[in-house]
Amino acid sequence: MPLNRRTFLGRSAAAGAGVAGVAIAGGAVAAPAEAHGHGPGPGRPPKRYSFTVMGTTDLHGNVFNWDYFTDKEFDDKAHNDVGLAKISTLVNQIREEKGRRNTLLIDAGDTIQGTQLSYYYAKVDPITAKHGPVHPMAQSMNAIGYDAAALGNHEFNYGIPVLRKFEEQCDFPLLGANALDAKTLRPAFPPYFMKRLRTPHGRDVRVAVLGLTNPGIAIWDKQNVQGKMTFPGLEEQAAKWVPKLRSMGADVVIVSAHSGSSGTSSYGDQLPYVENAAGLVAEQVPGIDAILVGHAHTEIAEYFVENKETGKKVVLSEPLKWGQRLTLFDFDLVWSKGRWVVEKVGAKVLNSNTVAEDPEITKLLGDEHEKVVAYVNQVIGTSTAAMTTAQAPWKDEPLIDLINHVQVETVKAALAGGAYAALPVLSQASCFSRTAAVPAGKVTIKDAAGLYPFENTLEARLLTGAQLKEYLEFSARYYVQTAAGAPVDTSKLTNAGNTPDYNYDVVSGLTYEIDIAKPAGSRIVNLAFEGRPVDAAAEFVLAVNNYRASGGGAFPHIAGAKQLWANSEEIRNTIITWVKAKGTLDPAEFAAVGWKLTRDGVPVF
Repeated sequence: MPLNRRTFLGRSAAAGAGVAGVAIAGGAVAAPAEAHGHGPGPGRPPKRYSFTVMGTTDLHGNVFNWDYFTDKEFDDKAHNDVGLAKISTLVNQIREEKGRRNTLLIDAGDTIQGTQLSYYYAKVDPITAKHGPVHPMAQSMNAIGYDAAALGNHEFNYGIPVLRKFEEQCDFPLLGANALDAKTLRPAFPPYFMKRLRTPHGRDVRVAVLGLTNPGIAIWDKQNVQGKMTFPGLEEQAAKWVPKLRSMGADVVIVSAHSGSSGTSSYGDQLPYVENAAGLVAEQVPGIDAILVGHAHTEIAEYFVENKETGKKVVLSEPLKWGQRLTLFDFDLVWSKGRWVVEKVGAKVLNSNTVAEDPEITKLLGDEHEKVVAYVNQVIGTSTAAMTTAQAPWKDEPLIDLINHVQVETVKAALAGGAYAALPVLSQASCFSRTAAVPAGKVTIKDAAGLYPFENTLEARLLTGAQLKEYLEFSARYYVQTAAGAPVDTSKLTNAGNTPDYNYDVVSGLTYEIDIAKPAGSRIVNLAFEGRPVDAAAEFVLAVNNYRASGGGAFPHIAGAKQLWANSEEIRNTIITWVKAKGTLDPAEFAAVGWKLTRDGVPVF
């Protein structure tokens, strides 16, 4: 579905003019009743008011406490629960306790991608179709009563038309002060939302929520946003908008930021902006009271950052992903010198595994849930053996080989008959999930989807032997240096430097060893192609996902490498189609041990 430029630019201009929701909690829009005086009279206690802002983030398409990749109730080692149905119960409890008019509910992004439920209504039965369905995330968030949500980077995965349709279906604004129209440089979405909370003391409290998204969108979803939108840094846009919100009368300013707090970036120096900038925003931009943090998938109940200019402490909180936690910001205000002043603010998180699902939400979306369960259980083939990714982070496993095999075949077919057809095709893949499995016997869509849960597409890039070695060295940072002879504990061997599993690549078509006794940067040994040492000047085609090819993970050379081919089909669907065509999965046809961990030449496993 092509982007309607007139509609897009019209929305952009409207948003740039400062379109944002303004409402009174518990009533219709009205002018605030201004309180008189400059504080309490002699002997009178000061006027006070308290309210609570609830926050979620990185919901990633989770409505039910259900794992569509295993087709059973969600569970993990910590026995967390997931989904908006659980969050709804917590929200109802807080509203009952505090009084609904004394609460707000916001989100920090990554809403419409991540489960087969959200995928189904973006691709299989798309919300963009004529008379199409309403997205389950819009239905549930509307029913729960969200006030505003920031845009996450994964909102752009399915293209701008799907995002715009989702926005249209939401009863609350999607905020992105740093998501700008590429031509006009005006906000393409509402930058902020303002709500008036009625107090018993005359003047309303005006609460502004500023939404900020991730600059990495420009890299990760380049094919969807290039030439249409641009994403400047969070600090820059917060410095522009926070003073405006204060001048508009905001008593409280909250930032909902789809950006972690660590100050790091996974895209290296490809953009002059920081990916995880929430802490920097708190430190550098005066006038912020609290920041709801997203994107990093970590849990931060309460974290204070001192603003360099004012010395004021700003509270940050990041609830755990997928609806596992709900953040509560509790604000205590005092009337002072003719205005409301934040006297105290703290944060905490509630665990969604302590409550039952809200039956109103499960009933509302029961039909959609059943449709998706039926979809993921469609049989697409059979397997001669059971396969799992449980040990894939430290062993060359057949399921990862399957991804690479399909990618190599796809790229070879695409390049056949062309100028690069004679070059050897290699492939990269990561272990996206340690719980992915294919059973012996019937193979379903959910089995294949569990192997590749992201909406990545496939590309072919041109690299030299020398560049490939550096690429692999970079990847091998993933392992904790472990001396020869020292005990190896697989629970502590991987994710060195907080490198996530999805940023550890194996490359098929080559053979190599990773010597984990050596320091990072000098671990790749015996790198060979077809039994001979890899020639540094030799050229290879690398089948690579678009996230990595566009610079995700900041792997060397790949983002600047020549693109030989690119596909718009998700790799997951390419795998499903391949399995359907093949009929039977036999590891003997695609599995091979191409890499292994060693120490001084001795295999670790």
